[in-house]
Amino acid sequence: MKNMIFKRRLPIPKEIKEMFPVSAEGARAKQENDAQIRSVITGSSDKMLLVVGPCSADREDAVIDYITRLSRVRERVADRIMIVPRIFTNKPRTAGTGYKGMLHQPDPQGGSDVLQGLIALRRLHMRVLNETGFSCADEMLYPEEHRFVSDLLSYVTIGARSVENQQHRLTASGLDIPVGMKNPTSGDLSVMLHAIGAAQSPHTFIYRNWEVESKGNPLAHAVLRGYKDSEGHMQPNYSYDNLCKLAELYSESSLCNQALIVDTNHCNSGKDCFKQADIAKEVIASAKRNPDIKSLLKGFMIESYLEDGCQQPGEGVYGKSITDPCLGWEKTERLIMELADLW
Repeated sequence: MKNMIFKRRLPIPKEIKEMFPVSAEGARAKQENDAQIRSVITGSSDKMLLVVGPCSADREDAVIDYITRLSRVRERVADRIMIVPRIFTNKPRTAGTGYKGMLHQPDPQGGSDVLQGLIALRRLHMRVLNETGFSCADEMLYPEEHRFVSDLLSYVTIGARSVENQQHRLTASGLDIPVGMKNPTSGDLSVMLHAIGAAQSPHTFIYRNWEVESKGNPLAHAVLRGYKDSEGHMQPNYSYDNLCKLAELYSESSLCNQALIVDTNHCNSGKDCFKQADIAKEVIASAKRNPDIKSLLKGFMIESYLEDGCQQPGEGVYGKSITDPCLGWEKTERLIMELADLW
């Protein structure tokens, strides 16, 4: 490994957790959130699960501002929608370059500092839980990182580039919260369903230098996010026919708690954030048309921030995405209320 420099040993998760402990009230809020989210995935609740927030959590002040606003909306739709804020602190990069998220760059204008990144993301998730009662969603880009925030998260996603990876699947099998497995970038639904099956099964494997046994995670489920065809063009997979196909494949499997979340951005929208509202409404219409889809559909992922669109990292517009374009706050609030009425 001559091309790899070992810079410094990082603190273990326990040490970081002790630096930023969860309050007793925050721990109770997470427990309550976990139970409500579980009930949606298992079908014992008919509420919508709405994972909503910035494409990437780039700065603490703007994210806290956004989620504080979201907490006020939560009270107005609590009887119909279970809101889970999206705080994604890692960014997979298609070509491997560019801003990789708060873990790598706690200051988007600064250099890489993983230690400070771990502290920054832990502090952000902790503040949100302690101050708003929201326990959030994050992407598990690095399986070994999950332990640093395992007491703070209520939902995890496995991204399109990671869903075929063995370590991601096995780690997901050891979690006790819902894990959304996205379809791969190729759009192959069988890959996604195999990943869900692996996550729902028990395993013995290596994790953080331990031999561990997992019990299997019955809350692992599907997330449709669109795909790229053989020529690299973005294609959606949320249409009525797509949903019928997934329902058929799910029914032929032995997977438990069969559930679907539709990601309204990424390849489903062609990264046009303003299409997200129409996509969600079309999917709800499909569910009302077909009981199999209705049984499967549990909710949506929506990319949203304080300001519409996106910017380059150096522009410095408060609350505007520095990665993929997001729906601004006013449109987001209006959409949440519309979805509550439609659901």
